[in-house]
Amino acid sequence: MTIETSKSCHLVGVAGVGMNALAQALCGGGWWVSGSDRYQDQGQDLDVIRKLKEAGIQFFPQNGDGVQENTGAVVVSTAIEQDNPDIVAAQRLKVPVRHRAEMLAELVAGKELVAIAGTSGKTTVTGMVGWLLEQLGADPMVVNGGALVNWADAHRIGNVRSGQSRLCVIEADESDRSLLRFSPDWALITNMSADHFSLDETERLFAQFKSQVRRECLVGWDPAMPWHGLSPRLTKAGACFKYDGLEFEIPMLGMHNAENALQAAVLCQRMGYALKPIRDALSRFQGIQRRLEKIGEAAGVTVLDEYAHNPAKIAAAWRAVAPHYRRVLAFWRPHGYKPLALMFDDLVSTFAALCQPQDRLYLLPVYYAGGTVSKQRDADELVVKLRERGVPAAWMTDYDDLMAEMMAQVGAGDVVLCMGARDPGIPQFARGLADNLKKVLAKG
Repeated sequence: MTIETSKSCHLVGVAGVGMNALAQALCGGGWWVSGSDRYQDQGQDLDVIRKLKEAGIQFFPQNGDGVQENTGAVVVSTAIEQDNPDIVAAQRLKVPVRHRAEMLAELVAGKELVAIAGTSGKTTVTGMVGWLLEQLGADPMVVNGGALVNWADAHRIGNVRSGQSRLCVIEADESDRSLLRFSPDWALITNMSADHFSLDETERLFAQFKSQVRRECLVGWDPAMPWHGLSPRLTKAGACFKYDGLEFEIPMLGMHNAENALQAAVLCQRMGYALKPIRDALSRFQGIQRRLEKIGEAAGVTVLDEYAHNPAKIAAAWRAVAPHYRRVLAFWRPHGYKPLALMFDDLVSTFAALCQPQDRLYLLPVYYAGGTVSKQRDADELVVKLRERGVPAAWMTDYDDLMAEMMAQVGAGDVVLCMGARDPGIPQFARGLADNLKKVLAKG
C-alpha cells in the first residue's frame, strides 16, 4: 500500500473523546489514519475501538511501532505525556508531532465554520446544531465530542458526520485553549464558569475567541438573548417552551436542555433558517449519549448515565431528575486528581445543596489512566467533608462494592444517576446495573 505522507497520521490515545472524532473526520477527508490506545493494549473490549477499526483505522500497540518514517504526523491531545513511546519514536524519526486541534483546523480550513464553545453544554448544543442543519438540508460536516443518539448504531460511533457542503460544525474546547486555533464564521459560547481556569482567565479566553469570529458570535450571558427568563414546563419526558410564537417540545430532561435547545434554535435562525422547521427538527432530537441517557428501567428503578464532571454539570443533571423520582441514588467518579483538587470546595457546596436526607451519594476513587500526574487529593477526603455537612455520602472502593450497595439500596420510584467523565467503566456499570435489575424483576 502506497501512503501519501502528507495525508497520513498516527493518533495517540485514539479512543479518547476528542481523538476518535478527529480520526473519523480525517478518514472521511481521505486521510490514512492509524492509532494507538492504552485501552486496546489492556485488552479492553470497547465499542469505540471496534467501530474505529470498522471505519478503516489501523491500531498499533502504544510502543512506537505505529510511527514510521513515512508517517506524516503524530497527533496528540494535551493529556498525552511527552515520554509516551509514540512521541519518542516520532522525535527519533523526525516525524512532526501536532496537536489534535491543529489537525482539525487544517481539515476545516476553507469551510463555512460553525463553532460551539462554553464551559458547559457545548457537546449537546454542537449535536443539536449539527442535527438541525442536517435536517434542514444543509448537509454539514459535524465533528463533536459526544455521540448523537440519532446517529449512533452498531457500526457508527455517532459523533461525526461527513457532509458534502462547505458547512462544518465543530465543538471547540476551552480546557486546553485549543479553541483559539479557530476563526469561525458563526459561533456560540453557551456559558462561562470556573472549571479548568479561574473565572477571570476563562472570561479573557472566551473574549479572545469571540474576537476571532468573522460574522456573529452569540454568548450565553448576553441579557438580550431570549433564553434569559425562559420558563419551560419540565416533565419526566422532556421540556416544553414557547419562542417567537411557536411551541417547542424537546424529549430531553431539565432546564439546562431547554436552554441548550433554544440556543441552538436561535443560532440556526440567525444563520438564515426558518424557525418552524427548526422547531420540528428539535422535537426529533434524541439527545447525546451519556447526557442523562436512559440506560434502562426495571423494578420501578430508572438508570441514567451522565457525563457530568464539574459542579455546574452535576447540579444541572441532579436538578433535572430529582423532582420526578422518590429519591436520587447517585455516584460520581472524579476524572482526575488536579480537577478534583481545583473543584474540591465547590463540590462540597454543590453536593451539600443537592443531596436531600432521603438521597444517597456514593463516591469512587479518582479515575487514573496512567501518566505522571500528581496525586493531590482523592474522593475519600470529599466524603469526609460531605459527612461533616450532613450529606449521606459513602466511599466505594470499586465497582463491585458499588454494585452490591446499589442493589441493596434501590427501590421502586428511585432514579440511579451515574456520573463522571473519561472512565469507560461508568457506562458499563450503568448497563450492568440495569441488567441486574431486570434479572431481579424476572425472578419476581
